[in-house]
Amino acid sequence: MSKQKGIRDSMLHTVEDRRQLSFVPDPTLQRTNNDRRNNMQDDAHRPEYARFAGMRYEETNLFVMVKGKNGIRLRCRCANISQTGVKLYLPEYFDSALIEEGDTLRLRFELEPGMLQEGTEKKYRLKSKVVRIHHEDHWIALQFAEPLYKARRGTSNMYFTLAAGFLFLITLAILLMRVESVTNFGANAVLYGYSLLTCAFLLSRYFFGMLYRPVAVDPDYAPSVTIVIPCFNEETWIRRTIVSCINQDYPPEKLELIIVDDGSSDRSPEVIKETVASLCEEGKRFGLDRRIRVFFQQYNQGKREAMGIGIRNANTELITFVDSDSFLEPDAIRNLVQPFKDPKMGGVSGRTDVANTYTNHLTKMQSVRYYISFRMMKAAEAYFDSVMCLSGPLSCYRLSAVREVADKWLHQKFMGQKATFGDDRSLTNFIVRHHRTYYQDTAICSTIVPNRHKVFLKQQMRWKRSWLRESVMAGKFMWRKEPLMALFFYLGLIVPMIAPLIVLYNLAYIPIVRHTFPAAFLLGILLMALLMSFAQLILKRSSLWFYGILFCLYYEGILLWQMPWAWFTFWVSHWGTRSGGKKKEDVAANAGGAGTEEKESGNGHTS
Repeated sequence: MSKQKGIRDSMLHTVEDRRQLSFVPDPTLQRTNNDRRNNMQDDAHRPEYARFAGMRYEETNLFVMVKGKNGIRLRCRCANISQTGVKLYLPEYFDSALIEEGDTLRLRFELEPGMLQEGTEKKYRLKSKVVRIHHEDHWIALQFAEPLYKARRGTSNMYFTLAAGFLFLITLAILLMRVESVTNFGANAVLYGYSLLTCAFLLSRYFFGMLYRPVAVDPDYAPSVTIVIPCFNEETWIRRTIVSCINQDYPPEKLELIIVDDGSSDRSPEVIKETVASLCEEGKRFGLDRRIRVFFQQYNQGKREAMGIGIRNANTELITFVDSDSFLEPDAIRNLVQPFKDPKMGGVSGRTDVANTYTNHLTKMQSVRYYISFRMMKAAEAYFDSVMCLSGPLSCYRLSAVREVADKWLHQKFMGQKATFGDDRSLTNFIVRHHRTYYQDTAICSTIVPNRHKVFLKQQMRWKRSWLRESVMAGKFMWRKEPLMALFFYLGLIVPMIAPLIVLYNLAYIPIVRHTFPAAFLLGILLMALLMSFAQLILKRSSLWFYGILFCLYYEGILLWQMPWAWFTFWVSHWGTRSGGKKKEDVAANAGGAGTEEKESGNGHTS
């Protein structure tokens, strides 16, 4: 658990390895990553949450019922657990000599949501083998007869079948409802025209999102990469971010790291120095001291300026930007670079999951929203090689393409004022104008999102303003892109902008003036919410799918009404979380878009 602004963030904590750089390929061949605690074992049926199946997570709230030979029955507290095994503390009264290495024990336990990776929640009954006993400290380590994801497969397939059936019925119901729009089009062309456009836009996103496939990994393709981490007042998370960026299963000589502290007023500079020093000491045989550079700004100048330092000092083929509260999976960079085998590819976005999902209802809603925004919306754009926002938590560009536009981007103005947020969407606009952009679903990071409604709403207002500003800019050239992609882009611009008017018409004008209950409209909202939720259930097999419905209702009731305000204030350049946006003494309001950093999960809206 991690404390953030008075609310404790519920997060998974991995058991620290003896080495900070446990995934970095060793050029001296003193060790290998192959089959490390079953991390790298090839299994075509392994779900994505179990790609690193041997990664252990601390879990002291789990109790396991143990049954063994000679009538042994024990209730043991869990120390840590992975997809492949568990470490248990034996009761103090029990004589550990009664258990030997190699013994087979039967385990019974229930993983509740938040105890392990999303998608693992279930009751388990497993055989396991004792692989280690520590008599002095009274604990045993066991290896499961089969990984948890295999033990869960039967239940998962049942959920998949049911969810797929419901998804088909929901889609069919949405299409049938549009028949009414066609039939009554002449009676109200604006209203029923909007209904048809919305249906076409959303269903097309899901259709092309389902057709999307990530680029497969070519183990021989490893271009040189510089990772840039802009940081402002992120003392809580910056160490974890730095370690995750350098602890990559990627040729160490091809990976460099630049950290830019943008005038932090907390302990971020000290934490950065301490982390880099310890990494360089451990990574001497990797030449790490020559591949990590740190820059300290004397005062806060904004994320864009910090990114600019990275751009000017990078010496590699590709440049990757990572937010200072985002944490990369060990194979994130290996997967992220694969689309660049296409020489026309200018930029690639990785996928962002929510690190503090199980904190409260707000973070759970965001977890579903993030997943659908990336796996469906960005994936649909990737089908046409035109992803419109390469998100801040994890994005990669061809360095030569970035340098072509860097000066214009760094000094971008809108309506006479310097652009101070929406940096990632803005840079994407400059790149996508002349290059292809893509989404790589297998390049995964996790990030901290707001756990308080006040901060979340301020973040969403920034996103809507930057989305409006950059969409207006993109509209000037998107018509030159692939015709179907251009059509969907303009639909995606029109639909959310007029949505508040349509909602007012249906929920206020129709009931008050025409004395008619808007049953069809409300049913349409429910069906769209179910479409989002069941898509999440099918693809991620998670018990959080219901929060997709709650988020859609939250959007219609609250977030939607930020759009009219954004219409009339989208030129505003301050962040909303700080007075004037540039005071050094002000600490960022929240990690979900803190300080000078902004993470955009997709469009500045959710339809």
